[in-house]
Order: sequence, then structure tokens, then C-alpha cells
Amino acid sequence: MQEEITPELFEHLVELAALELTPEEGEYLRAQLNKQLQAVHELQAIPLEEGIPPASHGVSYTPESSPPPREDAWKPYPNVEALLSQVPETEEGYIVVPDIPHEALS
Repeated sequence: MQEEITPELFEHLVELAALELTPEEGEYLRAQLNKQLQAVHELQAIPLEEGIPPASHGVSYTPESSPPPREDAWKPYPNVEALLSQVPETEEGYIVVPDIPHEALS
């Protein structure tokens, strides 16, 4: 298997992503990425006939074989007060969510 992600390239990618990996984790991840790239190349090498349209999945869903989309109908919950009574803090019918502290990355 020809490695496309060399140790040098992998170290550069790890630095760009600001990852902290042990040498063992890094080597394992690099090997797995190379295996995935090899699988992609094997799929690209499969000969296909001209005119075959790309598909997002293996089964074609046509309007004739698929049920129509269901109607999007709003169904309000019958007892909103019971739900909101379980929440620590509300304001004007909305759930108050505490701020998430943020730290700047160095």
C-alpha cells in the first residue's frame, strides 16, 4: 500500500487541527486514514458505463415507488405548564439556559 499521508504531512495536519496525540495514537490514526484513502481509490478504479447518473444511495426512489411526503402539521403539546414546571428557570414561557464559559485557544 502506497501511503499518501506521510508522517510529515500527518504532523502538519495534526498541528493545523490543534490535536494532542500520543505517538501511538498518531500512527494508528495515520494508518487508518491511509486505509480509507486506499478504499476510495479502489472504488474510483471500478469501471462504469457512460451515462450512469450519480446516486446518493443504491436504491432509486422514484415518485411512483415512494410514498408522498407527509404533511407538516403543528401539534402543540397539551400540557406545556407541566413540562415547564420541571425546568429550573423560565422567562416568558421560554427555558433559560445558562451561559457556557468560553476559553480562548492559545
